[in-house]
Amino acid sequence: MTSKEMEKFIVRYADLKPCKTAFIDAHTPGSNQKENFTIIGSGVSESPDQHVHIKETPGFNIGAAGQPPGCTNSLHSHTTAEVFYVLKGRWRFFWGRDGKDGEVIANEGDLVNIPTGVFRAFKNIGNSYGMLMAVLGGDDAGGGVTWAPEVINNAKEYGLILGENGLLYDTKKGESLPSHVNPMPLLSEDELKDFPIVTTEEFQENFFVSAADLFESSKKGSVNVIGKNGILKDRPGFEVDFITNNSFIDEFDFPDQYQVNMISKGSWSLEYEGGSSELSEGDTCLITPNLTYRMVPLNSNDASLFRVTKTNDIAGPTWRM
Repeated sequence: MTSKEMEKFIVRYADLKPCKTAFIDAHTPGSNQKENFTIIGSGVSESPDQHVHIKETPGFNIGAAGQPPGCTNSLHSHTTAEVFYVLKGRWRFFWGRDGKDGEVIANEGDLVNIPTGVFRAFKNIGNSYGMLMAVLGGDDAGGGVTWAPEVINNAKEYGLILGENGLLYDTKKGESLPSHVNPMPLLSEDELKDFPIVTTEEFQENFFVSAADLFESSKKGSVNVIGKNGILKDRPGFEVDFITNNSFIDEFDFPDQYQVNMISKGSWSLEYEGGSSELSEGDTCLITPNLTYRMVPLNSNDASLFRVTKTNDIAGPTWRM
């Protein structure tokens, strides 16, 4: 593979194309400045304006959320995994039917594996633009987002209607639901009662790992963050490993499953038969099965990446829930 051919599988942070109308809360005050990025796979965007960088799906999707200070991503849930790590900024994650069951504060390098079937939201509480990198389980990312009823109701006041087909219609632009499409039904009170309650203590123990703990663990080698035997025990259809300049293996690998390398800090050289490519913070690279390659840090201090590897597990509910 030549360097030019490999570039088709690399998405540079500087080249990311945002969508500002991706979801139903795109006009709602407090949420109307957020940006959604679909990097690998179609993601869960509800807007036809969403740009998809790499359409090939490796069994999971890679995306990102960019938000200025004070901006909130509204309460919603997923049927497959939603894993975040903080690339930039300081974030408050909160969850529960009313967003009051618990919360954690996540800083740069922290990783959060939000359990499926739980309403969650996140807010940039830092002083500058923040960026969350995300992994969504399944080729279809679980088929879409389930919104808390009040999010759908609030959106109507600002002109956005979500169809049962999963697409948005903006009445401020003269759009309306097609005659054959019903509005997305609201969850009933009985359905809402079935959503599990997760305490802050349980969340921190089972679904959150700090950058400091990751770097400390990496002193002993590559860290399995999410997996059957990972720090966060889960089997969402993929595994996540944390690799640093201290723990990388300076040998070529030949994986038989899709892998994605997401650069968290520093610069790395992606080396393969036919060439090499330099990757920097925020860059994402899709590795197709049976490609011989290795990742080598180009600077000696604090270089790190997250590696996502497809498994044969079914993308579905959080393993321990």
